[in-house]
Amino acid sequence: MSGLQLAGKRFLVTGLSNRRSVAWHTGQALEEAGAEVIYTLRTEERRAENARLLGQRPALICDVLKDGQIEELAASLGERYGTLDGFVHSIARADYADIDRDDPRLPTFEETERAEFLRAVDVSCYSLIALAKALGPLLVPGSAAVAISISDTHMAAENYGFMSPSKAALESAVAFLAKSFGREREVRFNCVKAGLLKTRSSAGIPGYLESYFYAEQATLRGRALETREVADTVLFLLSPRSSGINGQGLVVDAGMGLGYFHRDLVHKAVTEQA
Repeated sequence: MSGLQLAGKRFLVTGLSNRRSVAWHTGQALEEAGAEVIYTLRTEERRAENARLLGQRPALICDVLKDGQIEELAASLGERYGTLDGFVHSIARADYADIDRDDPRLPTFEETERAEFLRAVDVSCYSLIALAKALGPLLVPGSAAVAISISDTHMAAENYGFMSPSKAALESAVAFLAKSFGREREVRFNCVKAGLLKTRSSAGIPGYLESYFYAEQATLRGRALETREVADTVLFLLSPRSSGINGQGLVVDAGMGLGYFHRDLVHKAVTEQA
């Protein structure tokens, strides 16, 4: 990754959860490329859980549902570091706590509660807008921001539910932020549309394991997407090598979107119904 010209640059990576998270893999890849990385975690408890993982790396607390903490984050970064060369938005949250995991019937989409939906959009989408506003003065010309989305926001997977519209809103926000920051500030905004991954947040989705194994079979290589591959794509979009890409969503799914009608999957489905 040395060819990406990231050495000596400084990036904020938000949403660290544990060693499986996209944020951690991205931070590690940035460090290997010679960049300086600052992490954010949602709570002090989460930081304590990851103390051994983080070591001496700078890690700040920021709950994106609290405007004051976002402002404090920006102020702290400005005071300690002065400028940033970009940031990564790897934050999403959906409340599936009320779903009975022993009940094979998942709530249909119209049963989504207002509070659940608005909270998901707030955390998963609006937080990018709020961070962009707060961090904007710190971003040097040529900076880049990358958000983590999903491979297809039009696939109506019952178990993913209201998170798909939330991610669709995120991708739309990326386009508008790219326009806001593009001409005068020369800061790019893009997103990586990742396929199914094994992460802490995905573990909370009902029926996710079955979806993950199906997605693995649907990839063109018959092997699941790796979080490292998503992180490598994030690095490309943060780097000057992608300077002509702005306001876009780059699908990284190991070809899953092309493999739904793989003959083995079709045969298995038809055989089971017979």
